Amino acid sequence: MNRTERRRVIATPAERQAAEGRKRAILIAAFAVPALLIIIAIVLFNNRAVQSASVAPALSTVKVGQPAPTFAVSTTSGLFDLAKAGGKPTLLEVFATWCPHCQRMTATLDKLHSKYGSRVNVIAVSGAPDNIDRTGPESQADVIAFAEKYKATYPIAFDPNLDVAHKYLQGGYPTLVLIGKDGNVTGIRDGEVPEADLAKAIDLSLVGKKPDGKLGQKS
Repeated sequence: MNRTERRRVIATPAERQAAEGRKRAILIAAFAVPALLIIIAIVLFNNRAVQSASVAPALSTVKVGQPAPTFAVSTTSGLFDLAKAGGKPTLLEVFATWCPHCQRMTATLDKLHSKYGSRVNVIAVSGAPDNIDRTGPESQADVIAFAEKYKATYPIAFDPNLDVAHKYLQGGYPTLVLIGKDGNVTGIRDGEVPEADLAKAIDLSLVGKKPDGKLGQKS
């Protein structure tokens, strides 16, 4: 090997620095790409979880002003038959045990149930096929556990065939439906509904007046 060849083998400081820079860039990329993929996966998962907490398939075409579809269910307080509602307004909730909005609505429905007592039927019926952990099918035990965990004092029913959901469920959990003393649907709204909005609609229904069909929901 002559001197010229030896000079070619020995890298200059600038060449060594460039080579080190390339190595660092390769290492950074090797760690950054998996980290980016993990971040993207977490974001997608969280977005999906938030959506599934409230969105439900639009199953029912029932509308305000129509006769309320009849149903009979066994609740935590005994049998409830809408056909024998006793000429009272009925506030129906179709809920999912895993839905955080439904879980928070128990406090609101408890207050309304306590406020109106025997003058108004307040009832919640399960309307999703998945259990509270979304690890298997819903069961009566899951619904009872939901009522106990969230201290629901109003009647709650397990509907294994989702019959009530098929008749009343709109675009999300929970779906709240107010049925007048005449047996017609007077208000429908999905999602969490403020106590004041529901109370206003119930008060009007009690005196035979038509409440806001959207139960206070802004257009």
